[in-house]
Amino acid sequence: MATTYPGTTIETLSIYKNSSKTLFEGIFAAGGITMSQISNMTGLEPYLIQNWVKRKFLSSPVKKLYSSEQFARILIINMLRDSLQIEAICNLIDVICGEPNDKSDDLIGDEELYHRYVNMIAEWDFDLYNKADILRRAELATDDFEEKNIGDRQKLIKILQVMLYAHASSKLRDTAREIFSTLQ
Repeated sequence: MATTYPGTTIETLSIYKNSSKTLFEGIFAAGGITMSQISNMTGLEPYLIQNWVKRKFLSSPVKKLYSSEQFARILIINMLRDSLQIEAICNLIDVICGEPNDKSDDLIGDEELYHRYVNMIAEWDFDLYNKADILRRAELATDDFEEKNIGDRQKLIKILQVMLYAHASSKLRDTAREIFSTLQ
């Protein structure tokens, strides 16, 4: 059964460790990507992404091209926006990635956050209702994280946990709606 990468419409047979890095390498092999490409890969309307730029949730494209960092932020926002308010999502990302236009305050970049999340959920073989299991997954996804300040890794672990629960809740809601629609 096919699945999609979080925040995208890009189908794959399975998500495995570092598969999102390989995906990004292919997408960005020629440099930045356009709004229409992002729209095709996410299902988002261009006006919505432009609104995120206008509201400073996302930095402006350079010469109408979006970078891998910007694309990762778009994917994170897209996968969480059904469960969390966009301001909350951006605050969550800003805790670890900092302001979209300032790389100096990043503990990690948006792209690294996205890849660590995908690695955390790779080959989904854990119990969503087991908090200790989710915590172990987040800890494993941050094993090689080098802290700039004491406590940075713990922040990243908590953010990955929030991302997983928010993403999973939207998937569970979609499944409930799908089943409910068959009753009518």
